[in-house]
Amino acid sequence: MTRSHGREYLAIPGPSVMPDAVLRAMHRAAPNIYAGELVEMAYSLVPDLRRVARTSQHVAVYIGNGHAAWEAALANTVAPGEAVLVPATGRFGHGWADQAQGLGIATDIIDFGKSAPLDLNRVEDALRADTAHRIKAVLVTHVDTSTSVLNDVQGVRAVLDAVGHPALLMADCIASLGCDRFEMDDWGVDVMVAASQKGLMTPPGLGLVFFSDKAAAVRARLSPVSRYWDWVPRANPTQFHMFSGGTAPTHHIYGLRAALDLMMDEGMEAIWARHDRLARAIWAAVAAWGQGGSLRCNIEDPALRSRAVTALRLDAPDATRLRDWTESEAGVTLGIGLGMAEPGSPESHGFFRIGHMGHLNAQMVMGMLGSIEAGFVALDIDHGAGALSAAARVIAA
Repeated sequence: MTRSHGREYLAIPGPSVMPDAVLRAMHRAAPNIYAGELVEMAYSLVPDLRRVARTSQHVAVYIGNGHAAWEAALANTVAPGEAVLVPATGRFGHGWADQAQGLGIATDIIDFGKSAPLDLNRVEDALRADTAHRIKAVLVTHVDTSTSVLNDVQGVRAVLDAVGHPALLMADCIASLGCDRFEMDDWGVDVMVAASQKGLMTPPGLGLVFFSDKAAAVRARLSPVSRYWDWVPRANPTQFHMFSGGTAPTHHIYGLRAALDLMMDEGMEAIWARHDRLARAIWAAVAAWGQGGSLRCNIEDPALRSRAVTALRLDAPDATRLRDWTESEAGVTLGIGLGMAEPGSPESHGFFRIGHMGHLNAQMVMGMLGSIEAGFVALDIDHGAGALSAAARVIAA
């Protein structure tokens, strides 16, 4: 007997669940890319993207994923031979550093491991030691999807200001945008990168780069900049095709427009509050399960956890056994433990992740938690009692 027939639930940390409104908006024939509705709609995205990022500054849209946005941000701000400082708190901090190295940029990496946020004191020490100002940017991962740590971006700006260091503050918000509170202008962020497939609830394929006037001035001094990555024509288009550097991502534009409509209707404060409440319900369930077994959150302090994704530890090989069971028997796909151990090693079977971003409500979370509990029971994995009641109390509070 199988128990997985019916609508499946993709509870991985991106791509996230897409609303029906987004799917309907994209289900159409190819439009005219030179005039009419699509052109007007594309330009309407920018003001709402600014509202999501809490900025009044520049926006460049690329056909690409988050890695594309990483490269675009670097290509416009840091020349080969210059340096960046990377306080890394997981796989994706190291990934952005690796991309910089591929562009010929020197990377000063401070590795904070896989279970802790960045330490502002160590970042300050590195900046104070850079008396020649060879570091041109600090690359901060707001939420590292592999570890689920939430880093203090605003704190890094305070450190830069206290030291008097001119480096740009660059933030990776690929996982966090539209889920965890982010205030680009108020926090003094110069460059922020994001993508369409997580909190923005649209299929993978759009990379977004938001940048300040300070970053624009840095770009003006760089030469040359790749024609494709150059953000100047994208942020200041004189023709529609410059919006994407070629043929427009037509159906992504329709989908993103529908997603932004939903977000504008709900409002950013309400979106952040919803993600906070649902994340805390998940954590309450994990805490209850952990009372009678080995399950625990990778990040111990709730204040340092993302509201978009939770990375979990469970004695190997039970994490993989549980994931396999929930997917095959309950129709719930949980995320793999990415970057926490060598792929294929025995230790790699001791981690998994829950994505709780974007199009998400209480019944989805409670159903997912119930499926995990059923997996614990079916596989005879040790766990504490009362997890669903604990989650329900958080949601009902």
